[in-house]
Amino acid sequence: MMRARLLWFALGFSSTGAAISHLIWKDLIVDRTALSSDVMRKFDALESRIVNLEHSYQNPNPAAQAED
Repeated sequence: MMRARLLWFALGFSSTGAAISHLIWKDLIVDRTALSSDVMRKFDALESRIVNLEHSYQNPNPAAQAED
């Protein structure tokens, strides 16, 4: 009788631990994916801003060039 209770306790404890660890692991993966996509989006926006700045630096005043 005692062995059966110990067996059921161990089975329940291990399955609960597995479920909790699965939920935590899934949450960590989702956070990692969200962080990665957010960083990529911010770097893409930064790159486009740098390209625009470089373009405006090469052509400082297009209206003045059109008058010449």
